[in-house]
Amino acid sequence: MADECDLCLLGLIFLSSLLSGSSEVDDAHVFISSGQNVRLSCNNALHDCKSTYWIYNRFSHSAAVELINSGIKKKDTERHERLSLGSDCSLNINNITEEDYGSYICRQYVNKQQGTDARVFLHVLHVSSSSSSSQTEISAGRSVTLFCQLYSYSDAGVSCDDWIRSEGIELFWVNQAGVKLKISDSRYQISASDHCNITLTTTLLNEDHNREWRCSVTHRDRVQSSVTYTVKSSARDDPASPVIPVHNTKSTTTTPITSTQVIVIIVEFAAFAAPTVILLQIICARRAGRKNSQHQRK
Repeated sequence: MADECDLCLLGLIFLSSLLSGSSEVDDAHVFISSGQNVRLSCNNALHDCKSTYWIYNRFSHSAAVELINSGIKKKDTERHERLSLGSDCSLNINNITEEDYGSYICRQYVNKQQGTDARVFLHVLHVSSSSSSSQTEISAGRSVTLFCQLYSYSDAGVSCDDWIRSEGIELFWVNQAGVKLKISDSRYQISASDHCNITLTTTLLNEDHNREWRCSVTHRDRVQSSVTYTVKSSARDDPASPVIPVHNTKSTTTTPITSTQVIVIIVEFAAFAAPTVILLQIICARRAGRKNSQHQRK
């Protein structure tokens, strides 16, 4: 009798788990850089997407926003023009921005019963600098600061730092050769107020022209995404043309003169002086002729 009761209890538990699919959630993490396109999978097992819903919220305590309803895109959302539904019910988002990070839930119904939710945590990696352009144009000897931030979803009462650390996510900078930059390197000042952002400050050298620095993010020791930042020098001398050094004073600035300009000046001076020399020769010859005639008369 006891065995039959145990079997009945197990059957009820199994049936309850089938009917209460909303309590089951399959989680996934997707990392993307701002400006790129992304596809969020729904783990669809249906023939069509007519019973598919996509729900979004940035924080666990924030109000959820319905992006897709019964396979149809909602038009009252701010980013509806960048959204589309794939044939496998995946959610496609074009031109990702920092505002797109958060939790995305794909919910489907089978015979009017809610199935297992597929939840995707979208992490957006963004890099900026003390310069407003995508490529920092700055001269050697000046310093540049690069800011790398990972925008991530967080549960209520949990800081971004704690969330990132618990998920095994790490941010770091690497140089052009792919070597991880260390805080102990005297040339770089690397600081991180938490695990969600990391700052790189360095003084540029002449050889830093077209130099690349890359911010990377790893999830459980696997690289997920990275953003490369290029530095271009704003002043580069042309080695083919010798340049006279510039001497600056408080009130005037001397413009560099090339060898070509010097030759042009000499030619112009010669063209101007030649008629004057010829005229002087003619005058001298006439005077000499007059003196000779006067001498013969005497």
